Amino acid sequence: MANESNIFQELISHCKEYGYIFQSSELYDGLSAVYDYGQNGAQLKKNIRDQWWKSMTQLHDNIVGIDAAIFMHPTTWKASGHVDNFSDPMIDNKDSNKRYRVDHLIEGFAEEQKAIGNEQLANDVLSAMDNLLAKNDFAGLKQLIEDNKIKCAISKTANWTEVREFNLMFSTQIGSVAEESDTIYLRPETAQGIFVNFLNVQKTGRMKIPFGIAQTGKAFRNEIVARQFIFRMREFEQMEMQFFVRPGTQMEWYNFWKEERKKWHESMGIPAEKLRFHDHVKLAHYADAALDIEFEFPFGWKELEGIHSRTDFDLKQHQEYSKKKIQYFDNDLNPEGKPFGNYIPYVVETSVGLDRLVLTILSLAYANEKWTKEDGTEDSRVVLRIPAKIAPTKLAILPLVKKDGLPEIARELMEDCKQSFQCFYEEKDAIGKRYRRMDAIGTPFCVTIDHQSKEDNMVTLRYRDTMVQERIPIAEVKKRVLEKIS
Repeated sequence: MANESNIFQELISHCKEYGYIFQSSELYDGLSAVYDYGQNGAQLKKNIRDQWWKSMTQLHDNIVGIDAAIFMHPTTWKASGHVDNFSDPMIDNKDSNKRYRVDHLIEGFAEEQKAIGNEQLANDVLSAMDNLLAKNDFAGLKQLIEDNKIKCAISKTANWTEVREFNLMFSTQIGSVAEESDTIYLRPETAQGIFVNFLNVQKTGRMKIPFGIAQTGKAFRNEIVARQFIFRMREFEQMEMQFFVRPGTQMEWYNFWKEERKKWHESMGIPAEKLRFHDHVKLAHYADAALDIEFEFPFGWKELEGIHSRTDFDLKQHQEYSKKKIQYFDNDLNPEGKPFGNYIPYVVETSVGLDRLVLTILSLAYANEKWTKEDGTEDSRVVLRIPAKIAPTKLAILPLVKKDGLPEIARELMEDCKQSFQCFYEEKDAIGKRYRRMDAIGTPFCVTIDHQSKEDNMVTLRYRDTMVQERIPIAEVKKRVLEKIS
């Protein structure tokens, strides 16, 4: 585990060095749990987003996409339950001033107990915590912490404050004068923008149940305990699809989407053995089934995507708070030969964090390789084996020297290819150094133009993953790369 932790720290440094991810506002010493995507990270993120969007809206003929605003009427969040219930119980250690989410603190203690063989104590503590959380018994939670002498990891003391509740939504004002403005929220999820547009999309698109509405976009949560690089951030991007179904068919679609989404992750190059389903034992009050698709990150198995059967809770709540009818008239016949008529559809949700997907791809791709060459000398490289179809740059075009007409040939090839995929041109440094730089950036293919290219119109195509090189006609370069990334 220590080695994996070291590799993870190497990856974080690598992301900065090669233009993938920077600490936000680093010039001013940074902003905690907020990150900027550099030139390569932004392109990788876009490529993953485009793959998801295509798989949802282009390859399914009953799913359409929308782009709802971040700002929404504040009653939206009252109806969804976020105003009253979207909070975490927190506790501070008075000696270290470190703040903990109560459930994380107690779960950490339980893991420690399991590691030393106190399985029964760990299970008893977790069971007691679940009961107290269900009752919102904050005094009981603090007593549980004190009774078990749970200590702060930094101060090693058990000098705790009272347990307090922190709402995770960011609020702001809308209006030109602060005194006259209304309080609104930065959305903590993208799903509600889909629910409030259900009727607009259904009627204008003449959509027939079952159908889905997909959306990607920014969401904001005032995470008190943000951690593990871009895994948990205060500003992040979600890719969600809400699939509206006839009541009584939700479990059929729930099982369909859990398998469909796992297959999609595998199609993105994530090995099946690195993915697993984790069923929720304790369900949210609106759900009748829920699971996470988990990925084995360098810091353990964590949620990558959630699949939830949300029943009719969301549309019913918005109908109640808006005082407007949100129903679907189903002309299809039931087994008795009668129309199903009006009903509020049930919803099956798929929700994946785009930033977590970026971290997943980078975690799998990063490798620090060393080997012995035929002459007995040691060699090494750092490489990002990002799948070619989502790599930020597909092809690096490298003239061997920056004279003798080689740059002109390279530029002509660049012009031919850049309309079809992302290319990179470089003529500085020795060719070996340029190859290593492209490996570190994650570019899957390099083409070298040398003096022989002027004679026979052939170039050297190098493959990142194997470092194999082959001589091919310059006219075939674009076709060859397109075949590999399709």
